[in-house]
Parts: sequence; structure tokens; C-alpha cells
Amino acid sequence: MARIARGLNIRLLVLRLARENSTWGYRRIHGELLVLGIKVAASTVWQILQDAGIDPAPERASTTWSIFLRSQADVLPACDFFETFTLSGARLYVLAVIEHTSRRIRVLGATAHPTASWVTQAARNLVMDLEEESRHVRFLIRDRDGKFPAPFDVVLADAGIQIVLSGVRIPRINAIMERRIRTCRHELLDRTLIWNQQHLLHALHEDEHFYNTHRPHQGITNARPLRALPHPVTDQAAVTYLDIRRRQRLGGILNEYYQAA
Repeated sequence: MARIARGLNIRLLVLRLARENSTWGYRRIHGELLVLGIKVAASTVWQILQDAGIDPAPERASTTWSIFLRSQADVLPACDFFETFTLSGARLYVLAVIEHTSRRIRVLGATAHPTASWVTQAARNLVMDLEEESRHVRFLIRDRDGKFPAPFDVVLADAGIQIVLSGVRIPRINAIMERRIRTCRHELLDRTLIWNQQHLLHALHEDEHFYNTHRPHQGITNARPLRALPHPVTDQAAVTYLDIRRRQRLGGILNEYYQAA
């Protein structure tokens, strides 16, 4: 009976997560279960959704890691700009960084005018953050966007960080950053009405905290960038009587789940 009750509770939880998060596929739900300490096979989650008539949203093709990316220091960041618009139609530019190994993201800022001085200051801020955290960085990947001025590269070079430019010969070298931008659009920006720059920064920093401390990432075996996965729940009673709570961010655009104490 306990095994049946456990299976029923897990099924109900999978369907709840799918119902409350319409953009989550079966692997995203599987990752959330691991975050909650519930160990089940991803194929089980797929079957539960399939049986309920819910599209399991199969995993997209994974990004290929080159030998260069594998061989570098633990912290290999990539940066890029992306755009969004406010309700009034104003264009805002966001500059963000992602670390390839940990998938940790950093929002360096958002502005309507990415001037050379603004972008250079963002580089200084990044260097200071890395130094405060004693992070060893040898390279930073960026594209050839004209918004990156020469002083941006100089600031990083002075800190011992070499710029690696993406280009025709290595078109997918910044693929992880590009994937992060797509995720940000899909999970946040496409579902949020941005009032102004201050509102955008608030939303981005909420998303940054969620992304780094709670959201599971398939590229790092469903761990979180700043938190390891908990040990699986082995107490059958705890699984039989699941008490899963939801913490909403940005009015429910981002949902965090946790086990009640």
C-alpha cells in the first residue's frame, strides 16, 4: 500500500508542476523533483505526462562542448547583449554573463544607451566581483558586437583575462550564452510587461537569484549553479505524505517548490 500511495503522490505532484508551469517539459519537471529530494526516472515523468494527455516536450538537442571549453579553468564566462522593450516601446539593452561550468549567471546591467563608458564600467564591475570571490578566469567569450569598445577588452586584459571572439570558424562557441538568452526570453521577458528600466532590473535580478539558487540545469546534471542537489528522500513516510509548498516570484512568473519542514 505504501508503494502505491508513493506512486500516486508523485504522479499528482508531476501533474501539479505541469499544470502550474505551462512551459515546463518532462526534463524540467524531473529536475524540480530532484531539487525536492524525490528521485524518480525522467522516463517515469515522461510516462505520467503522456498518460495524462500532456505534451512531455522532449528535450532539445544539447549543445556540443568543444575541447577548448572542456580544457579551461573552472570559471569560463561568456557575455552578450540582448534587447527588450518597455510598454512604451523604449528599447533597453541588457548585458549579462554566464559561467560555462557552473551555469551561474550575472546581470551586469541594463540601459537604453550602452555607451563605451557604460560598457567599460560593466567590465570593471565584473572584474571586481570575480576578484572578491577569488574566481580564477583566463578567458571571456564574446561576439563581435560593436557595442563592445576597445577599453572593455583592455580592462579585462589588465586583469589577466583574454578575450575569445566568436566568429565564422567557431560559430557555436557562444552557444551557452545564446541558450541562456532564449531561456530568459521564454521564462521571463515574454511573460512580463516591462514598465521601465528600474522594473526590468528588478525582474532580471529576481530571475538571476532564481536561476542561480533554485532552477535545476540539465547541463550540470540538474544541480543549481550555487546549490548542490539535496540527498534523495529515503523516508517512505515522507514521500507518501508529500507536503510541497510553492514560493512565487514576480507574481508567479517564476515558481520555487520546497518541502515543508
